[in-house]
Amino acid sequence: MLFLNDARFRAVFYQFLAISLVLLAAWAMYATASANLAKQDIATGFDFLSRQAGIAISESSIAYGPTDTVARAILVGLINTIKVSFLAALFGTIIGVLVGIGRMSTNPLLSRLMLAYVELLRNVPLLLYMFLWYFLIILVFPPVRQAIQLFPGFFLSNSGLAMPAVEWQSGFGLTFAALAFGVVAALVVRAVSQRRRIQSGKANAGWIFALVLLVLPVLAVWASGAISLSWSAPEAGRFRLTGGLQIRPEFVALLIGLMLNLSASVAEIVRAGIQAVSKGQWEAAQALGLPRSRTLRLVVLPQALRVIIPPLTNTYLTVFKNSSLAIAIGYPDLVMVSNTIMNQTGQAMETIAIFMGIYLGLSVAISLFMNWYNARVALKAR
Repeated sequence: MLFLNDARFRAVFYQFLAISLVLLAAWAMYATASANLAKQDIATGFDFLSRQAGIAISESSIAYGPTDTVARAILVGLINTIKVSFLAALFGTIIGVLVGIGRMSTNPLLSRLMLAYVELLRNVPLLLYMFLWYFLIILVFPPVRQAIQLFPGFFLSNSGLAMPAVEWQSGFGLTFAALAFGVVAALVVRAVSQRRRIQSGKANAGWIFALVLLVLPVLAVWASGAISLSWSAPEAGRFRLTGGLQIRPEFVALLIGLMLNLSASVAEIVRAGIQAVSKGQWEAAQALGLPRSRTLRLVVLPQALRVIIPPLTNTYLTVFKNSSLAIAIGYPDLVMVSNTIMNQTGQAMETIAIFMGIYLGLSVAISLFMNWYNARVALKAR
């Protein structure tokens, strides 16, 4: 048994043993669940994904109807989840950075107002804010029959905001591919331009070429005639608005709740990052005659990023997972759509496995991206 004295062998052996036990327990649970389902004449497997969904979804960014498949219904819920999570992360980060900087202000009134903002939002459950905004919209705004017409074609009611919109008839995929190609080309040109500027010490017009490469592929697709668009304007009916782009109260309440909750956390992360930068950096910048705003933007914040990014990653993951609270106010996110499908089909085990796998995969993707960015801004030791 001398091999047990080898630390490397023990490390591999114990990990293998732990993984084997986990897999064995998972197999035992799956076998037990399959046997119990078979006794109740409930088939297992993922064939139900190709069946007709038979459910209506109130908000969809892609074409969807009750006659579409279960897989497409899940895709609609996934897109809704990604949409609200991305927008909440984007706007919440912007607000949080501004609030965090305000917390460090030398103006006592501004600093205390930002402190009150942070403490109020961080110490009240997110679900309460979602209910607050949802019921405010429902109670304050009039019903559809008495909708407020802000501008021609713009209607505001307790069903949300409806406005004219351009609808894609064809060519959306091609346009998206052209835009993606343009973004990649622009980033490559920008990187090459920056490298040359650093090497030569001279400014260049690389940003102009990057902008041209960003827009040119989309214009080429547009000029080819592959894109077909139509104009859709909302129409007020007796009970609901039809047509156009409709921003529903469930989406607004969820977005505001997630955004404000995130902004409070980001504000504290930014404040901690700024405080982690040595005071000597401030003093050196002031000695060079830089005003406080430029010192913050050019000297302090770039160094604070090394402290900000790691906790910010966890905050983004929390926002993505907190979006599942949408079911409480009826927003059709991934969890709500999956629960409805689970009740319709009876495939509880498979449905839960699908949305657990999706949440796991996207969470890992967010972590990998943020870790990559953290490595980019980290100090390189030589």
